[in-house]
Amino acid sequence: MSKIPMGPRMLFYARPTFLIGANVDGKPNFMTVGGGGGANGEPPMVSVPIQPQRYTYKGIRQNLTFSVNVPSVEMVRETDYCGSVSGSKVNKAEVCRFKIFYGKLGSAPLIEQCPVNLECKVIHILNLGSHSLVIGRVEETYFTESCLTDGKPDASKINAMIYTTQPDGRYQAFGPVIAKSHTVGQELKARE
Repeated sequence: MSKIPMGPRMLFYARPTFLIGANVDGKPNFMTVGGGGGANGEPPMVSVPIQPQRYTYKGIRQNLTFSVNVPSVEMVRETDYCGSVSGSKVNKAEVCRFKIFYGKLGSAPLIEQCPVNLECKVIHILNLGSHSLVIGRVEETYFTESCLTDGKPDASKINAMIYTTQPDGRYQAFGPVIAKSHTVGQELKARE
């Protein structure tokens, strides 16, 4: 198999698609992020790369709180819109008709239409160059009841999407289940 060097680039899959929320000057705003994810297990933390000039970043700095909202594939238009315009020029929550709610922190706007919402308190902000990596401790997690099976989150019901940069920048749905974790690899034990 031949490998083609492509230089240092961010070409890994899959990058989750999030709507990051923050109150900016007292008003809810959301931006799309195609990347980020888990940063720590206990206590639970998430990491989100954000360019410091972004309007939402201003709100994160003001309140030291933010939300990570996981949109379903049915919200692809709203998700793309929130990544295409600045909240400094338009009220994205109004245009997208988001139903906003606040949890126990009281300052991180959450989107009711998203099947999963994480309410986060800023723990660290690391300046990495083009982006700042915002690390937040998850203070509360909210799930839409219809996305649960036997009281537990069900990824197939959440119907989240990922972002891929190549070949032309696109949103894709998660695919089907291909195997059970900590089980399928056990078949290789015969090779030990």
